[in-house]
Amino acid sequence: MALKEIINMDEVLEQIRLELSAGNWDAVTSLLETLRRSDQAEVFSDLPPEQQQEILPLMDPVNSADILEELEDEEVLEIANRMETDRLVEIVDEMEPDEAADLLGDIPAEQAEAVLQRIDESDEVRSLLEHPDETAGGVMTSMDVHILADMTVDETIQHLRGLSPDSETIYYLFVEDKAGHLVGVVSLRDLVVAKPSTIIRDIMDDDPIYIQVGADQEEASRLMFRYDLLALPVVDANRKLVGMITYDDLLDVLEEEATEDIYRLGGVPKEQPADVALSSAIKTRLPWLILNLVTALLSATVLSVFEDTIAQVAVLAAFFPIVAGVSGSAATQALTVTVRGLALGDIAPKEGFKTLGRELLLGLVNGVSIGIIVALIAFVWKGTPLLGLVVGAATLLNMVCAGLAGVVVPMLMQKLNFDPALASPILVTTTTDTLGYLFYLGLATLLIASLV
Repeated sequence: MALKEIINMDEVLEQIRLELSAGNWDAVTSLLETLRRSDQAEVFSDLPPEQQQEILPLMDPVNSADILEELEDEEVLEIANRMETDRLVEIVDEMEPDEAADLLGDIPAEQAEAVLQRIDESDEVRSLLEHPDETAGGVMTSMDVHILADMTVDETIQHLRGLSPDSETIYYLFVEDKAGHLVGVVSLRDLVVAKPSTIIRDIMDDDPIYIQVGADQEEASRLMFRYDLLALPVVDANRKLVGMITYDDLLDVLEEEATEDIYRLGGVPKEQPADVALSSAIKTRLPWLILNLVTALLSATVLSVFEDTIAQVAVLAAFFPIVAGVSGSAATQALTVTVRGLALGDIAPKEGFKTLGRELLLGLVNGVSIGIIVALIAFVWKGTPLLGLVVGAATLLNMVCAGLAGVVVPMLMQKLNFDPALASPILVTTTTDTLGYLFYLGLATLLIASLV
């Protein structure tokens, strides 16, 4: 097959749009089929739904399957819902079992069952559909190569040739006993260099890294990342081999989890495309904004307690944004590091005090530095040394508390089985704002006679 050059996707998309405007559907499909699968998906995704619906029936089922495997789940669901069952069967039949299971798990049950009854690998896909999406079983693919420990190298190679497995499934060969239990792993390299009469048991690693089928997909990604694995075997409660997770599945998991964390740190409970329906955006965002409003009332309450102080020393109001803003940024830094550490498994529950101590020390050092700078700014700006002392001291105290909140809140949320990334930002922001005003105005109240 001829090598494909790296092409300018904007130019290709423009050419396809020109052909579409002229009604040259055959030219459009020909252009798409010359592209790499990821490029096909990128171009296809940028086309309007009505044009997508016209193009897919004209393409080879293999190319259609490649496109759907590369698209986001939400896009695939929309396309599948607009597609006739006969055409959907042709495309699903060409998909990898794990990708087919992902698609069929999202469409209506009746439509999924109609497709399952007509595809070739229905049993494999059905077995994958039994597992929740965000577990190891939900992201694994089925095994099409089964190697026994008492087979010879020559028998194994002949077995592989007879199966002609997909290239993505044979980085390692996972070895089973006669009952199907995972007992070892052997690499292709070891298989190729060994003598034909060698028994697999003699060259395999008899302590393979594996994961339970019900484990969280994040745990699978951590294992694969930590041990540089290209594939990870998945076993059931009896250690029977039920499937494996490949590196491309891992990349999908990492992208999904990172995206989820970013959205949740921003107070958005689930991923939303930029063009999400207005009603959906309101439904997911408004409740958290209301919760934020409720917690913000705590800060307002603190301010109301010190109304007399503010009235007597109006200049205090000028420094509210500094005291709360700088400390809020410090809290966000601590929160981000802690949430990411919890997500990656870098911070274990037993390491909580160590992490807390580090952030408190960091908050103290940063607080002293920022506090001195803020105090100097207040003194130079307003010409009142005592005001500078109050602003600087309040900033120092609040930055120490910011480090405390940035660690304690997410760890407490995890302990209570809440998502730290979703619940923590609102609580941490409330803590830094409320304490900032309390320290600042409390100190000012104590020294008000000297400030007036």
